Amino acid sequence: MREVKPGVWHWAAMHPDWMPPEDWTQHEVSSYAIRDGERLLLFDPLAVPDEIERLASERETAIVLTSTWHRRDATDLRERHGWPIYAPPPDRDPDPVKGHVFRPGDRLPVGVEAFSGREDPLDPVLWVESHGALVAGDTLVDRGQGLEFLPEWAPDGVAPEAILEGLRPLLELPVELVLPTHGSPTDRAALERALS
Repeated sequence: MREVKPGVWHWAAMHPDWMPPEDWTQHEVSSYAIRDGERLLLFDPLAVPDEIERLASERETAIVLTSTWHRRDATDLRERHGWPIYAPPPDRDPDPVKGHVFRPGDRLPVGVEAFSGREDPLDPVLWVESHGALVAGDTLVDRGQGLEFLPEWAPDGVAPEAILEGLRPLLELPVELVLPTHGSPTDRAALERALS
């Protein structure tokens, strides 16, 4: 775990579906904690470090998912601590995460705004204005080549160029940090390259 900037923490853990000897280029996934003063937000939490759980016990805490298939440890954390979960609409999951559903265009009561992502409304990009941070689930990833939009991850029947065009309004935000859940934290310059 490392503090990316004051009030923003990053840690990585093995993807919950990865099993040796599978050869995935990126078998670790990232989780984040953001403290905005009065509360702590956990994004796609998996294997939450003890230090973060201690921080969470001292303030109001909420879990925010970048997609319902990124449930990771969210349900267990809610059961143990009573923390609410905010999640996009359920996908084809027969047992969807139970929580507060949000869609692109929504502003969550925990200070997060949802923007259109790769697969609307299931995979939004999340804006945390208090820290100038974008949290990206599967829309923008880093698989060792820098932050990028992967055209091959576009949903069937949707042109990758149309998705990229829909992401360009993110450049109008005063982004300082980009926090991909597949990859490590990066900066605005990486976002500009990924959306060019």
